[in-house]
Amino acid sequence: MDLSRRELLTRTGQAAALATAASTLTIGTARAEPGVKLTQGTNISVSRSADGKWLAFDLVTAIWVLPSAGGTARKLTDELQDATLPSFGPGGQIAFQSYRDGNYHLYVIGRDGSGLKQLTHGKYDHREPAFSPDGTKIAFVSDRAGSYGVHVLDVASGAITQLTGVPDEAAAPQWSRDGKRIIFVTGNATVDTVTLDGKRERLVTAPAGYQLFGAAFGPGDQPSYTQMRPGQADLMLGTTAVVTGQDVFGFAPVWDGDRVLYTADGHIRWHANGSSRDVPFEASVPVKTVKPHRGKNLVAGPVKGIAGPVVSRDGSKIAFRALNSLYLLSNGKTTKLTDGEYFDSDPDFSPDGTRLIYASDRTGVAQLWVRDLATGSEQLYAPAPGAQTTPRFSPDGTKVAYVDQDGQVWIVDATGRRQITPTLFQPGRPTWSADGSVVALAAVKPFSRRFREGTSQILSVDLAGGELKYTEPMPFRSIATRGDDGPVWSPDGKHIAFVVESVAWAVPVDAKGNFTGEPRQVTREVTDSLAWHGDDALVYLNNGRLKKSTLDGRTTTIRVHLNWAKPKAPERQVVHVGACWDGEARNLRRNVDIVVENGKVKEIRPHQGPATSTLTAIPGLIDAHNHWHLRGRQWGARQGNLWLSYGITTVRSPGDPVYQMVETREALAAGTLTGPRFYATGEAIDGSRVYYNFMRPTLSRAQLDLELRRAHELAYDMIKTYVRLPVELQRAAVQRSKVPLSSHYLYPAANLGMDGMEHVGATNRLGYSHTVTRQGKAYQDVVELFVRSGMSMTPTLFQSRALFAEDKSLVTDERTRVLFPPWEYDRYVTDANNAGTPASTWSPDILRGWVTFALAVHRKGGLVICGTDAPLDTPATATHMNLRAMVKYGFTPREALITATRNPARWLGLPIGTIRPGAPADISFVEGDPLQDIKAAANVKQVMVGGRLHQIADLLKPYRQAHALSTTDALEPLPSAENKHWWHEPEWAEHVCCAH
Repeated sequence: MDLSRRELLTRTGQAAALATAASTLTIGTARAEPGVKLTQGTNISVSRSADGKWLAFDLVTAIWVLPSAGGTARKLTDELQDATLPSFGPGGQIAFQSYRDGNYHLYVIGRDGSGLKQLTHGKYDHREPAFSPDGTKIAFVSDRAGSYGVHVLDVASGAITQLTGVPDEAAAPQWSRDGKRIIFVTGNATVDTVTLDGKRERLVTAPAGYQLFGAAFGPGDQPSYTQMRPGQADLMLGTTAVVTGQDVFGFAPVWDGDRVLYTADGHIRWHANGSSRDVPFEASVPVKTVKPHRGKNLVAGPVKGIAGPVVSRDGSKIAFRALNSLYLLSNGKTTKLTDGEYFDSDPDFSPDGTRLIYASDRTGVAQLWVRDLATGSEQLYAPAPGAQTTPRFSPDGTKVAYVDQDGQVWIVDATGRRQITPTLFQPGRPTWSADGSVVALAAVKPFSRRFREGTSQILSVDLAGGELKYTEPMPFRSIATRGDDGPVWSPDGKHIAFVVESVAWAVPVDAKGNFTGEPRQVTREVTDSLAWHGDDALVYLNNGRLKKSTLDGRTTTIRVHLNWAKPKAPERQVVHVGACWDGEARNLRRNVDIVVENGKVKEIRPHQGPATSTLTAIPGLIDAHNHWHLRGRQWGARQGNLWLSYGITTVRSPGDPVYQMVETREALAAGTLTGPRFYATGEAIDGSRVYYNFMRPTLSRAQLDLELRRAHELAYDMIKTYVRLPVELQRAAVQRSKVPLSSHYLYPAANLGMDGMEHVGATNRLGYSHTVTRQGKAYQDVVELFVRSGMSMTPTLFQSRALFAEDKSLVTDERTRVLFPPWEYDRYVTDANNAGTPASTWSPDILRGWVTFALAVHRKGGLVICGTDAPLDTPATATHMNLRAMVKYGFTPREALITATRNPARWLGLPIGTIRPGAPADISFVEGDPLQDIKAAANVKQVMVGGRLHQIADLLKPYRQAHALSTTDALEPLPSAENKHWWHEPEWAEHVCCAH
């Protein structure tokens, strides 16, 4: 049955509405378990009733009311409401923003909890409400006009008037006392006002190095706002700092004459006559204690990691990547084509099916190679200075489109290479129109500058006219991932296929890719990695199976006949070391032999004779947050060598392109790829808007079931729910999953049964965090919730790069110089050289706050696990920078090492992270005493994983000698390569990981 776009939207919306209505939580019906008493709040905002008797504030994503003198707070909204930023209106009415249905909308509720009413609807966000003094209007901001503009809602009629628009990125509007003007912040850089008839005035411009937040009208209608830079947050009135030396949270203050109500340092405060006093509160919230999970190691099975399958034009052959090699499936027989220590990926057939083009890093960086399928001979194809990835032959076989390391799309042929797009943020694989005149690919298009999320759309490039055009696959819908989920043009040029909401669709198009009809659903099961089989069928992956479906939905399974098994570990070896730290003891054990049998530690015994080794054995380190394939094609096989060279024997990825992840996990386990143990998940489960290329926009319970089915059948080690997933679907994921879950949120995650939270407080749909303030600090609410729930905290200390001002030894280390791709190393050197200068974006003040936060959780018994978010921070070296930052700001070296050994092993439910009889022999051999000097943990001389010993020289050898290539000439870029959109940028250009 075919569904029109209108029918699809209607049915999906109805289903979501019913699911939400059926799952509403009742306030006060949480478990009988004792709640956590909160007496401080992190990044809370406050509003005051007109009569001065009541305060409303937001705490752990709920709205609470409190007598103005303080006391016990009463909760008004439930967990599913996900409510913040209250604003008192007349008659005890409180307006607030809610993320209940997957977009931000405005609601009102009575001070007694009655009369809950939704005021705005639709697929755009409506945020930050503020009642007018007479209560007849609500000012707010919305992206409904193409950027965040100030709007006014008439409460009685529901009519909305737009006051500002493109190119504004307005925030947090507040009214003047006479109700004639609205003050707001634009781009965190200016304070403006607008009248109800649209007249603008600029009142404040931020001084260099500062940002502005939370504007309001103060005494005499002077602008009041918070002015911030790292280490300083001042509440201003005009040009005068009224409150200094406090962690002012940056929300609109409430002025009453010359005194001001605001939030700072975890408290609600009044400031008057030069001093501040707190308004005390208590609020109890329920939590669920994390239950331990038992991890698993895969040892053998059928190959499920089939990455990037493509079909020859005649349908007789299929090529794909598996077990660190390229394979060819033809006539029911699977043949290995490449076999080596390098990264060969993303094959594509020439139109006549006689050749295969693919990317390989055998010359040091990913370059294009062409293989003759008859003779097996191979040769470089039009090499370039940077990386060449995800190639596609043109229909006539004379050109190839590819993507470089910066997200720029190029076309190369015998005459040279030509750039055809600007830098794009993690674009998909190119596809060609039948006549070769248009190249299309998946690219993200955000809704606004202020919040980076958008939809993954079809970006087409007219090679004749040099024009770029974005096309939604369906209204307000995303292509599933910007990897192998489309768009893919049919050979005859009459259809484009893509995955939306976890299933395949095909839409009729004209020669330029313009839709000429409605998308038609092709599959009803989990669908990934589309490729055309002729003009009337699709080949795709379904939970590790290669399948084929005709456009009318008839499916068959294509047998691959590949299996893998873990290789046998070395039978026995004895390693003598001068000292050993087992991961538990407070001191080193001196002069011992470590006996290893069949990949496990057999015993640790005193060495008979004098110490002849200068090495110290410590448990192999665990980096518990990285994304192997965020730039996996650009890093290639060198990434695994790099992790090992710095003593990191286990990594955990909380988000990766699923088949790239499964392929790498199987290759590492099978020993066909060198590297650490790899525990991971596929694409994070996201909501209606996405940013990264490997997020799954998930819009309903039915689709969530498909996502969880993929996770189960591909044996995910964990699941991550991402930034825009509503609480109701996050809760459903917890209820239906059998593996650990993590997200960017602490609450209500701590009451849903989530197992962990990533980062100290990174990207958040609010645009700020309720876990850490803009000054890098956290308060009693956050620490207590982590400790009482048992949820893990993975700090990912990006700001640790501020320490390069003191020590650049990791930057200049030979392992870094050899194993980083050249462009990554150049950026790393620049970043390190900028440390401690005005050009640096990293702050020791923020870093100190982050570490202080993590230390408080750790010393109260919470679970802190070391992770880095590599490659947004750097693989391997960032792990050591995190450890050094911890020690600099309060952790002992032993405590820091525990966060990278025993603690993440506990989270994974695995017997790693220690050196003891029966444990896997994952050991880093270093020079020095890391219990006294944490820098010694990076002085790795050799490393063992599962009993296999690797020498550093062997890990460096494949990349020690750079291959000098004669590169193809760069031709004049097409006009389409000109950057005309602000969102066209590489993912390393801005520190988007940790800016929100």
